[in-house]
Formats: sequence, C-alpha cells, structure tokens
Amino acid sequence: GLFGNFLMTTSIETFNLTKRYPSQSKESRSALDNYDLHVEAGQLYGIVGPDGAGKTTLLRILSTVLTPTSGSAQIEGFDVIKQSEQVRSRIGYMPQAFSLYPDLSVLENLRFFADMNGVSREKQKNRIAELLEFARLTEFASRRSENLSGGMRKKLALACAMIHEPEILLLDEPTTGVDPVSRRELWQLLAKVIERGVTIVVSTPYMDEAERCDVVSVIYQGKSLISGSPVDMEQQMPFKIIEVKARPRGTLRQVADSIDGVIQWRAVGDRLRLSVNNSMAVQEYLKDALKKAGAEITILREARITMEDVFIYLVESQEHPV
Repeated sequence: GLFGNFLMTTSIETFNLTKRYPSQSKESRSALDNYDLHVEAGQLYGIVGPDGAGKTTLLRILSTVLTPTSGSAQIEGFDVIKQSEQVRSRIGYMPQAFSLYPDLSVLENLRFFADMNGVSREKQKNRIAELLEFARLTEFASRRSENLSGGMRKKLALACAMIHEPEILLLDEPTTGVDPVSRRELWQLLAKVIERGVTIVVSTPYMDEAERCDVVSVIYQGKSLISGSPVDMEQQMPFKIIEVKARPRGTLRQVADSIDGVIQWRAVGDRLRLSVNNSMAVQEYLKDALKKAGAEITILREARITMEDVFIYLVESQEHPV
C-alpha cells in the first residue's frame, strides 16, 4: 500500500561474493564470481541456472557451511562469517541431499532437528503437530523415513528445516528428482510459507519454477546475468517469439533454418519456437515458404515469452557474444 516502499527491509545481501576451488590445472576454478545478491524480506526469490552454475555454492555460503574466498554476505545485517551463530538461528537450510535419519520415524526426525535447533520441549509439541499438519504427514508420523516416498521425504525435510521458525528458508533444488505431483505440492507448501511472511531463497534448474518466483537471479558460470521479476525480464527481451506447427516436420525445420530474421529456434514438443526481430515479417515469410514447400500449417502465431526463452537467450549471448 501507501507505505509499502518504506517498509521494505533487506533480508539477504552479498557484495562481490567469490568462491574459488583449487583445480588440477594452473587456473583455479571460480564457482562464484563477484556475485551480488539483494533479497527483500518476504520475497520468494529464485536462483535459476543450469547444473554447475554456482547455485549450491551460493546457498552453502549463505547458510554458513562454506567460507567465501572473497567478498561478503549478510543475512538480516549479520555477517555470515563473523556472526555465523546469529545467522544460523535465523535460517532454515535444506541442502540438495538433506539427510534425514532413515531408521527414525517422521516424528523422531522432527524431534531430533527440534532439539538440535534449540526448540524447547514444551514448544515442540505444538510446533511439531503444526508442521505435520502443514506437510500433510500427520498420519505417517510413526513411519520410518526410509519407507517414505521421495515426495514425502522432501516434505519432511522442509518441515525439519522450518522446525525452529526461521525467518529465512534457503532451499537448494528442493524439487529435483521428485515426481510432478509432489513437485506441485511442494510449491503449494512454499506459497503458504510465503503467506506467513517468511523469506524464501530457492534454487532451481527448472524454468517453469522460476516463473513462480517474485524475483529471479539468473546465474551462469558463477556470475549473475540478470535479476528482476520474471514478467519484467520477459518484457525486456529484444525479440518476439513465434510458435509454429506444420507437417512434415523436416520441411518445417528446413524452412526455419532458411530465414534471416530468426535469432534462434528450438523444438518444444511438436512445434518450433522461433526468437525473431520482426514478428509480422517472419510470420508472412513462414506462411509463404511453408505453402510453397507443400507443408500443412496447423499453428502459426506470436506466443508469450517465457523464462525458458529468456534463459536460453542469455546463455547463448554469453557463449556467442555478438
């Protein structure tokens, strides 16, 4: 509302955050390269990038597990290196391979993490009941965690990371290797957490998940390529997308290859997505060229730019600078 802008408080900030790992060759490898991050309180913030981009390194530094080579990181004003105790009490961290104890039940796992995070016994009862309800695990409370499905294991891991009511959640690819239904369920849970005012930083290789975030930072080879809301990013792109479906497919691909105004194209399912400078001109050309080649067109239209398009464009620009 009216005073919204004054109330925005910075939750997480990094300056020139750099982490180098020694490598076999002379050069050391930068997992993070002068990475700047700015997360406001209450945001659902996505760190989006391919495997090996630096997502895990970033979250490990923010969660005080890893020390940066240079640069700084602060969580709610506390330095992650010098004030790691204060940082730890404020965050819940869910690493990619969150280790639950397989021979402990759901309930025992929650108790264990509650004890470890200093949640008093009298507080535990209500908090654990609340989290079991939240993660829809109440009826599985006595099941050993080794006997849970992958999706349930992730939900239990999320509940364990939230046990001490942290103000910030750091989730490293929480939905990797999970079936589509569980993936959707996890995102529904995250939406509920955001409603409670918790700040969430979530890393993901999936562009459809990036669309769900308030703000996204696209990370590639340890560098931030762009950050902003998905909608803003999509609108800033210097191209339009044309979606086309025609048979035979081979003809369609040949025609797509022959057009000048196409920055790039890719197949998505049974159609092609073309990034173009001039939408009308390319659509006209496609119509003519496909008709001449005897192809049958079933779809030819301008389509909405997605995070996937943004991401591919940014990465291509890095690898083949104009």
